[in-house]
Amino acid sequence: MRFAICNEIFKDWPFDRICDFAKQAGYDALELAPFCFAPLVTEISPAWRTEIRGTAARAGIAISGIHWVLAYTDGMHVNSPDAASRHRASDYLVEAVNFCADVGGQSMIFGSPKRRDILPGVTPEQAADWTLETFRAAANRGQERGVTICLEPLAPTETNFLNTAADTIALARRMNSSAFKIMLDVKAMCAEAKPIPQIIRESAGEFAYFHANDRNLKGPGFGDVDFAPIAAALKEVGYNGTVSVEVFKFEEGPEAIATRSRECLRKAFGA
Repeated sequence: MRFAICNEIFKDWPFDRICDFAKQAGYDALELAPFCFAPLVTEISPAWRTEIRGTAARAGIAISGIHWVLAYTDGMHVNSPDAASRHRASDYLVEAVNFCADVGGQSMIFGSPKRRDILPGVTPEQAADWTLETFRAAANRGQERGVTICLEPLAPTETNFLNTAADTIALARRMNSSAFKIMLDVKAMCAEAKPIPQIIRESAGEFAYFHANDRNLKGPGFGDVDFAPIAAALKEVGYNGTVSVEVFKFEEGPEAIATRSRECLRKAFGA
């Protein structure tokens, strides 16, 4: 396993400073929110992408992938009854895969709760079918470019679609693509009835990325979630991917969030 942290935690820090600090704090990789560079991935030029990749490489830190894929986008929804909205989303997801690959990432995390909500008048079956249709071109591009799209189960408080790991796995399997899997997020799993280690074991082989955070929306070690049994379950199922720190409350500041979260994971995983 390798350990990553999301770059938006560092807010307006220059990217080279983020890379250097994350490396010094003991992380192996950064997970990028594209909006930290520009509102749309299509506004990030080839030269800029090369610069992002080179800056990380010079610091000795990898780019694990991207998330917040549809943040700051308009007129895009993956299962809207409006075909034009789905087509715009489909085209943009392909561009997001390209950006991910261009900066050296291998995983594209898709949460985007408001861009996947089942809208009024849409049945769950239609939402599932349209979601797969919208993602198909991106999954094909991911296959070509070595990027795995990872659907993120989210709590019912965030979205009304794909709320459990089991439901998300069932949908992802229908794509029948090695470039289309799910990911697991501790915060989201806290909303399920099953214990987190059980969800991990039942999802073995189906998830390709892992977010480490707490039910209180802070980093590992900032709440009451015990990461020792989580680490044990991940090791038990043979997970060898990325464990990435993603938080939503930043009041402790980036330095404290990064260092304390990494220390928590170091104790839990022994690495």
